[in-house]
Amino acid sequence: MENDETGKLLNEIAQLLAEDIAYPLDNTLLHAKLDYGMVAPSIFKNLGNHILYRSPDLGALGDALLDLWDEQPEGRRWAEMEYLIKDGKFDVVFVYPNEIDPDDDPMDRRTRIVQRYFGDKPIVYPQPGEE
Repeated sequence: MENDETGKLLNEIAQLLAEDIAYPLDNTLLHAKLDYGMVAPSIFKNLGNHILYRSPDLGALGDALLDLWDEQPEGRRWAEMEYLIKDGKFDVVFVYPNEIDPDDDPMDRRTRIVQRYFGDKPIVYPQPGEE
């Protein structure tokens, strides 16, 4: 699936995630769900004893994710992306619609994905206005 444009977009996503300078970039997980005209990114930071949720910039990050999704041929587009930055590198896993249980609660699924990467630690969601 990797081509020049896909590679550029994946690098752009890393750069956009690096703009959050309040916390280290290392051990950052972006989980994104996409479909036609819909993008739902979630950013998590592993801070050792807990995992911190960070609100994404839906403008720039949303556009980059939709551009990446649109790069894929119709009928072969993924439904979710897991994008982990660790040790100065990123790894990407694309999850296709047939790999997702339609009866699975999306929030429970997302929590399980975060725990698969960072372990069974509490996820801290900021209060409104905290970020």
